[in-house]
Amino acid sequence: METVAIVGVGLIGGSFALALRKAGFTGRIIGVSSPKTVEAALARRVIDEAQPLELAVPRADLVYLARPISGILATLEELNPLLREGALVTDAGSTKEEIVAVAARFISRAQFLGGHPMAGKEIRGVQAADPDLFAGRTYVLTPVRPEEMKTPAAQEFLGWVDRIGAIPVLLGPPEHDRIVSWTSHLPQLVSTALAATVSQQLGIDVYSRVAGPGLRDMTRLAHSSYDVWRDILATNGPRIERALDAYISELRDLRALIRDPRMSAKFQAGAFFFVSLSGKQEEDL
Repeated sequence: METVAIVGVGLIGGSFALALRKAGFTGRIIGVSSPKTVEAALARRVIDEAQPLELAVPRADLVYLARPISGILATLEELNPLLREGALVTDAGSTKEEIVAVAARFISRAQFLGGHPMAGKEIRGVQAADPDLFAGRTYVLTPVRPEEMKTPAAQEFLGWVDRIGAIPVLLGPPEHDRIVSWTSHLPQLVSTALAATVSQQLGIDVYSRVAGPGLRDMTRLAHSSYDVWRDILATNGPRIERALDAYISELRDLRALIRDPRMSAKFQAGAFFFVSLSGKQEEDL
């Protein structure tokens, strides 16, 4: 792999570029983004040069799509005539089933391998790019068939995923979308709902002065951009609705147990989950 084209040089795309450099990549990294973004990326030395899509893609051994999901879908429809044979196209979209399906329809000159780095921040933009963003974090790859992981291009990309410190996990696209509806999409909506509820009931002046760190921790995700989440909700809606229904049912159960000693079992179950999750994350790191 000598040349990488990163389409969408924001937080994820920029972090991937910096992570590659830190891991020893010595080739060329081309950025495809808005003029303002590539100017900032060049100033930070995140990319070596900026080019439009039609000039960057034909030079690339790896095309890394890091736009919002709607942008990834639109880009996939126009990539094929530009691709080099033997190249690999991957993406960093937060849902996979629709992206993989569109890639299957439109990409024939190169291999497509869906991806989702389970890493990020509430803030966006190349200014927040971090070479260690993926270190110790799960990096999901979503081949449709096992043999897709055996191609030279896929094996080389898998090697770079390992070198940047990420932990590769293979999942089918539908299974990925089912799991993240619980582990990623539900937490975002819970955080958004909590922030909205507290602010509407108390007003920002009150809760900003009379609140412990728990509220800040629980509402951290509420700072996330709707521009990104709009596409996630649109492409994984039914699964997210099922997760919300289950969560609402659990809240109703908790409400019924406010004065009931059986509430202790809910606390114990929650504590066990937290300890188990924290222990697993420490092992991963």
